[in-house]
Amino acid sequence: MNLLTCMRPILLGLLLYPTLLLAQQNRNTGAQPLTLQDCISFALTNEPNVKQAAIDEAIGDREIAANLSGWLPQISAQFAATHNIQRPVFVINDNVNRVGQNYTSNILLQAEQTLFSNNLLLASRAARYTRLQLDQNTIDNKIETVVQVSKAFYDILLTQEQQRILDENIARQEKQYNDARSRFEVGLVDKTDYQRASISLSNSRSDRKRTQESIKAKTALLKQLMGYAVEADLTITSDYEQMELEALLDTTQQLNVATRIEFQQLQTQKQFLKLNTSFYKWNFIPNVSAFINYNPQFFSNNLGDLYNQKIPTSAVGLQAAIPIFQGTQRLQNLKIARLQEERLEVDEENIRKIINTEYQTALANYKSEFTDWLTLRDNAAVAEEVYNIIKLQYDEGVKAYVDLVVAETDLKSAQLNYYNALFRVLASKLDYQRAIGNININQ
Repeated sequence: MNLLTCMRPILLGLLLYPTLLLAQQNRNTGAQPLTLQDCISFALTNEPNVKQAAIDEAIGDREIAANLSGWLPQISAQFAATHNIQRPVFVINDNVNRVGQNYTSNILLQAEQTLFSNNLLLASRAARYTRLQLDQNTIDNKIETVVQVSKAFYDILLTQEQQRILDENIARQEKQYNDARSRFEVGLVDKTDYQRASISLSNSRSDRKRTQESIKAKTALLKQLMGYAVEADLTITSDYEQMELEALLDTTQQLNVATRIEFQQLQTQKQFLKLNTSFYKWNFIPNVSAFINYNPQFFSNNLGDLYNQKIPTSAVGLQAAIPIFQGTQRLQNLKIARLQEERLEVDEENIRKIINTEYQTALANYKSEFTDWLTLRDNAAVAEEVYNIIKLQYDEGVKAYVDLVVAETDLKSAQLNYYNALFRVLASKLDYQRAIGNININQ
């Protein structure tokens, strides 16, 4: 047995050890909860639209290279072989004479270098704007990804918080149900108290089940938006105090439409149209190129002797293709290009108005949602205080059970409304940041 055979198991073990160790660590620790920044960073790499935009950029680079390859020398080869079944004739007086050979062949080798071409000049000037357009498309997809992932993340967290509230409410109601039933059994109250408690408890359990199922659906949506594996577990975490701080926003910022990616994309499109107009304006300039060729020719009356003798020819020179008259096609295309520029000016003015409307709407919605959130936060604190007082009064026999049920219902509604309002204000903040062009994609 040679040394390589003996060492093979050891080498295999060394190669597999890091993988086995990592797998063991994953089994021991489990999936780590992801913060919002973790989710956004993952999505900016793995979200399908973002990945497709990156591929589009790579495709665009190849297309630019293909379009600009016309500036490089173009080398071609051409082969031909002919059997002249009836050779050409010429007549002198009454004599008919055939010319040429029965078999001919030639090989044409030619190199051509473009010196000036309006088409290639357009491709050269458009290359930077093509790359810019592709980059802006990627940015647009990333902005949408950040907004949608953030909203889905907040939605799950706040739904989980709603579930926590329902769990606490169910725990209280189970105790109240047991207390009410015990009081009925000893004859202190009639059975309507524990029947009401039973109804409230059943409704709360139904609400909790609906919330649990809702979290599953919302988690699936977040996975989709992130480009996360469907079969992988996804847990998220966040500090609710931090979320409340994130709800705050400086609303004194002035709108600058130039920061919106949609406006930037329109400006890039305007550059393309200007180049197109310039192309048709100067399309009468000739295309100029230099060439050199080598053309060996072969002639014989016998096929077997065709390539025994070579008669070469070669040439070098300049050539120019001049469009003299194209039936007004160039002029019509030039007018079309100018009209397209005019149309884009209308689009630009319209998008300014659209962006301003989005900004004003987002600002108004944020201010409204923020006010509602502050109000509902105060209401939740008051509802909790009222419930605690009425609970004490009920335990002492001062208040009826129906008062406790009402207070508890008000507390649950106030708490759920508060977290719904927090989600709405966070979502409206994202809409405002997008409207003002202030979404951070550099995670």
